[in-house]
Amino acid sequence: MNEVRGEFNDGKLVIFLSGHIDSNNAPLVEAEVLKELEGRDIQSIVLDVGELAYISSAGLRVLLRIRKSNENMKIINANSEVFEVLDMTGFTQMIEVEKAYREVSIEGCEVIGQGANGTLYRIDKDNVVKVYNNADALADIQNEREMAKTALILGIPTAISYDVVKVNGSYGSVFELLNASSFAKILQTQPDKFDWCVQEFTGMLNRIHSTVVPKGKLPDIKKTVTGWVEFMKDYLPADAHQKLKRMVFEVPHDDHMIHGDYHIKNLELTDNEVLLIDMDTLAVGHPIFELASMYNAFHGFSEYDHENVKNFLGIDYETSLKFLHDVFACYLSTDDEEKINEVEEKARIIGYVRMIRRSIRRKGLEDENKKAEIELWKSELLKLLDKVDTLLFTRDEIVVEAKVENLQDVLNFVDSHLDKVGCDPATQMKLQVAVEELFVNIAHYAYKPGSGDVAIGVNVTKEPKSVTISFKDSGVPFNPLAKEEPDITLKAEERGIGGLGIYMVRKTMDEMTYEYKDGQNILSMKKFF
Repeated sequence: MNEVRGEFNDGKLVIFLSGHIDSNNAPLVEAEVLKELEGRDIQSIVLDVGELAYISSAGLRVLLRIRKSNENMKIINANSEVFEVLDMTGFTQMIEVEKAYREVSIEGCEVIGQGANGTLYRIDKDNVVKVYNNADALADIQNEREMAKTALILGIPTAISYDVVKVNGSYGSVFELLNASSFAKILQTQPDKFDWCVQEFTGMLNRIHSTVVPKGKLPDIKKTVTGWVEFMKDYLPADAHQKLKRMVFEVPHDDHMIHGDYHIKNLELTDNEVLLIDMDTLAVGHPIFELASMYNAFHGFSEYDHENVKNFLGIDYETSLKFLHDVFACYLSTDDEEKINEVEEKARIIGYVRMIRRSIRRKGLEDENKKAEIELWKSELLKLLDKVDTLLFTRDEIVVEAKVENLQDVLNFVDSHLDKVGCDPATQMKLQVAVEELFVNIAHYAYKPGSGDVAIGVNVTKEPKSVTISFKDSGVPFNPLAKEEPDITLKAEERGIGGLGIYMVRKTMDEMTYEYKDGQNILSMKKFF
């Protein structure tokens, strides 16, 4: 049965269409629609086609005539078949069309992840739904889908939403995550995997930060942070604000990816694969901005009330602090507490700015506890602004694709560390040769016939003066130290081709170690100078 029914309220006319609209009844349907339009001061029209099962070209002509006389018109609740017709005929390009969304209940469902803009619930053993905080989240969902696609194309393992649903008056994205466990849950239930979580968490962070994003694909986080800094103008002394503004301005543009909300509820282990989720905060920028958001998640938001981290991440305050510390140490490839603390202080500056702004915008100054929390953050921020002069830092590890074309980047990275500690030219040349031999060997053999990454770490000690350079790759297991040394006493015509590179490294370095751990070749060499 076909029916046309209208509801008019405050300039908005909703017309409900049902049944079929075809060549036989299109003129009648159009007449009834025009009757609903007659004599009303209409500001907008919504065609609710939730009960419409079929529409032919005759029906489309009716919709087009209505649209031509009423520019502010949209169509809602189109089922898959009706939406497909509207889409293939170009109607979705000229009229806003919303699909009908199935309802999903999250009552009693386990929370397995949580981000800045939504919460992830497991709805069955294979699927999860991300419910957005914003009730009108369709644009957010589309944006996150595009960001996730960009990340996946660039090699970041993530899940792509395959459906959009309605959940408690809001919208949700449905993902397939087979038997997934967040890193937060792993830390809660398997404390013996703490070190494994640190390594995997940092490994994904390295992977994100080593990914170059094509221009224009993701927003620049520095622009967002600049807005936070401008907000602080009325809440900081003028000289402190000027210094803060100058330090942010001096952070160079960076086309490498950052996640923007990186914590243990946004990393999932599913079928032995680690996946990054909650992709709507992706951006490009300097890693200091990422480390700032990490500081807030693990420490900053719980600095005043230590129970906050338990409520948010499900781990206690002490565990959270240790996890953050160990991740910073692993990320920076150093056990130098002075270096770790230096970088953390830089991250805290941006972290405090973000938290203060967020709390004030949420009327934190009108609540005594929140006001005290803001004062704590502000006090710490001012102390840091007195002692820190730059937000920039040098990492002690880089991750590059194991390709010979990347050798010069690796050598430049190593040289930058050696130059800072006054390494003598003779030692520096020996280290350069050793780095070249090992990196090229990994590039040629580790991943053949495929490709993969290699992490190069540099750690310098002052007493005694030494440099340790490490290589980590996930290629085929290979221990170069077990390789038989070539017989250098043989005549030229008796010698085999090759084998001298690793021999030269072993002869020029003071210490070398190798282990195969957690699917990685880990080779380290040490030289005193």
